[in-house]
Amino acid sequence: MTVMEQRGAYRPSPPPAWQPRTDPAPLLPDAEPYRVLGTQAAAKADPDLLRRLYAQLVRGRRYNTQATALTKQGRLAVYPSSTGQEACQVAAALALRERDWLFPSYRDTLAVVARGVDPVEALTLLRGDWHCGYDPHTHRVAPLSTPLATQLPHAVGLAHAARLKGDDVVALALVGDGGTSEGDFHEALNFAAVWQAPVVFLVQNNGFAISVPLAKQTAAPSLAHKAVGYGMPGRLVDGNDAAAVHEVLSDAVQHARAGGGPTLVEAVTYRIDAHTNADDATRYRGDTEVEAWRAHDPIELLEAELTARGLIDEAGKEAVRQDAEEMAASLRARMNRDPELDPMALFDHVYAETTAQLREQRALLRAELDAEQEQHGEREGGAR
Repeated sequence: MTVMEQRGAYRPSPPPAWQPRTDPAPLLPDAEPYRVLGTQAAAKADPDLLRRLYAQLVRGRRYNTQATALTKQGRLAVYPSSTGQEACQVAAALALRERDWLFPSYRDTLAVVARGVDPVEALTLLRGDWHCGYDPHTHRVAPLSTPLATQLPHAVGLAHAARLKGDDVVALALVGDGGTSEGDFHEALNFAAVWQAPVVFLVQNNGFAISVPLAKQTAAPSLAHKAVGYGMPGRLVDGNDAAAVHEVLSDAVQHARAGGGPTLVEAVTYRIDAHTNADDATRYRGDTEVEAWRAHDPIELLEAELTARGLIDEAGKEAVRQDAEEMAASLRARMNRDPELDPMALFDHVYAETTAQLREQRALLRAELDAEQEQHGEREGGAR
């Protein structure tokens, strides 16, 4: 007996009759990202859907530029721009029904707004003046998740619970390529597949986890190929093709709703701007690479399709741009008003039932604020 056998590491080969639990072939993604725009499939795309996607893309681009400007003006603490990735986020929001749930990452403000959340409320967390900024239950949108991939197990848990209750609900969870290197990603996909939970995972592969390129994160042929290891289908799609992303996600959502279980979708896209306003992207990528992706801009791709099919004219384009400008003006005006904050609200909504420690901290802060106010009153009286 070998040393490995003695240590219990030896495993005999499976008998000839052994078969894999799942045929891996149907789970594997296509060799190339799926595309609609510029192909014969585009002729079958719903004109109203294309126009709706276009309007949301233009609004999303303007939202990104306005939020970035607000950050430079000190009105936001930080803003992770999604310029270049708008198609992924808009398509994700439009692929869901009203009763479904969206689980965003910190970069997915456009998806949150497209889902119906107020544009200012979507930025509140990044402004630093409230826990979340919007009511997740009202909008069926989980809080923007700053820790990488922690929203994925939450999405699986909600989807699994909904199925156990008999609710016709699907959860769509967004994550970046960097998030696929986290343990939460593995745990979420494993549980989702074992439980056959009605959840869809959308990986926005924008090429970098801050400054770390994808090649230094994984040796997999694609991130979509990771799906087969968990026993779920993997789909690879052009993330700048809004029509293609919407089609793939809609199919995955329908598959999950029908009881088919989860799907992992990788959308190949690119982050045109820096990681955040605190990042210097020139330190890890060149202008040539960025300009190559600008030539594959999601707005221009869809606009070209709409124009070629006679589905939009210059007046229509101008109306969409004007709507986006009005949204930006409203956002700018509202964000330029200083919020009225109550320090005591820091303890609200932390737990369903306030803990003894929180009550103690609340009382301590109340005492400090009262003392400060009393001192301020004495100073005011002395000045008179």
